Amino acid sequence: MKANANNQITGVIIMAVGLTVQGAYHNFRDILDAKFFSIPTFLVVIGSFIFVIAFFGCCGAYKENYCMTLTFSVLLILIFILELAAGISGYVLRNDTRELVSNALNSSMKSYGGENAGDITLVWDEIQVDFDCCGVYNSSDWGRANAAKFNETFLPMTCCRQQTGAVGYVACPDPTSATLRKTGCIDSFGDFIKAHAFFGILFACYLAKQIKLQGVSSY
Repeated sequence: MKANANNQITGVIIMAVGLTVQGAYHNFRDILDAKFFSIPTFLVVIGSFIFVIAFFGCCGAYKENYCMTLTFSVLLILIFILELAAGISGYVLRNDTRELVSNALNSSMKSYGGENAGDITLVWDEIQVDFDCCGVYNSSDWGRANAAKFNETFLPMTCCRQQTGAVGYVACPDPTSATLRKTGCIDSFGDFIKAHAFFGILFACYLAKQIKLQGVSSY
């Protein structure tokens, strides 16, 4: 029963993480395709699934119901298969994902500063400030993607580290100075993911342990 309670808590936590990520990065949908937000959606689904599994485990153990206990065991096997498939897919498609994100970012740069591209402009400004980056791979991407507005000496304001409130379609005061954000956003994304991957691995190990305990206690 205690292990089932832990799984219920785990399910709620996973759902909360997925919903939080979706809410925090909702505006990024203006730049990235919806497929890039499948991970937080997947977390919500998995969290709900784990909660249901824990419910069947609790009810099956309490009522000593064979059907519910059997259902519980089948669901445990299914979630293990899903975790295994997700891990393999993530490893195999890691390079393709980087290319897809890069193409989406490059495409959106063409609309930056346009009359009907306020959302894209705002999101790019937020990305470059939050991730301390400029362009996709470096600042020269702006000139290649949007030559009508930018070049090596005329970049979005957020490509340079500025005082609070200096955000928008205004040139960097001095793109050649130390204030220029030299790291590309695609690399900043990668560094962010790597920095948090360790915690994800620990959480995955904890979840696997809980599932193993549930599998043992169900027999």
